[in-house]
Amino acid sequence: MFSALFSHSAASTADFSHLEQASVEFRDVNKRYGDHQVLNDINLTITPGEVVAILGPSGSGKSTLIRLINQLENLSGGEILVDNKPTGRLSGNGLRQLRSRVGFVFQQFNLYAHLTASQNITLALEHVHGWKPRPAQERALTLLENVGMLEKAHHFPAELSGGQQQRVAIARALASSPQIILFDEPTSALDPEMIGEVLLVMKALAHSGITMIVVTHEMQFAREIADRIVFIDGGQILETAPPEQFFRQPSHPRAQRFLQKVLNPLHQELL
Repeated sequence: MFSALFSHSAASTADFSHLEQASVEFRDVNKRYGDHQVLNDINLTITPGEVVAILGPSGSGKSTLIRLINQLENLSGGEILVDNKPTGRLSGNGLRQLRSRVGFVFQQFNLYAHLTASQNITLALEHVHGWKPRPAQERALTLLENVGMLEKAHHFPAELSGGQQQRVAIARALASSPQIILFDEPTSALDPEMIGEVLLVMKALAHSGITMIVVTHEMQFAREIADRIVFIDGGQILETAPPEQFFRQPSHPRAQRFLQKVLNPLHQELL
């Protein structure tokens, strides 16, 4: 389904233009807001093409962790590397190229209300990456088709359901052929009946070659698509494990309590 999505990228001279798959490495990463320590000495390596699910209770630092990767938040300490290149001091063209290689899907879709679905995708291609209108439009239509939204190409966000808007947002995040895509609780703003259509798109994207880091509360989804679970609480990584190991026999007491709370009685069905 997604085999054609990564075959074309805009010309660029920035450092990240050569990436096909990309690793992400956190080295002693810290994040503070004033006196509040949100992340504390995070060390984590995500390998190229890996699908990682970030789990943990609300307020544990999950969303902050992924927002640091493409500088939606600034580091307070430590270093983040994408494909072995530090990202903390990038600016200008370097930062734009990094963000073209690191797609981001937000909780609240963040589509431009005055633009159609296709225009939401072509906007950055034309005005940031220098694409001509016709290839940008062709790219947008291909992406919309791949997420099952081609018939809505000329609809505005207000004319779309939440699940449809999020599928457009995923298509937009894929527009610049990223090697990493970050999902920040992509189903949390959706009605239950709309969640499935977004998860199906994400399942199709998983293991296509792109590196995926997914902050989610969808436990069954995480178990099915992730190569690895990273459990965070209190701004610290408490456990990393393959999904089957994590869901059947988590080693950290806090992870055990978390699963008992969020999966019971579903937890028994998973065992």
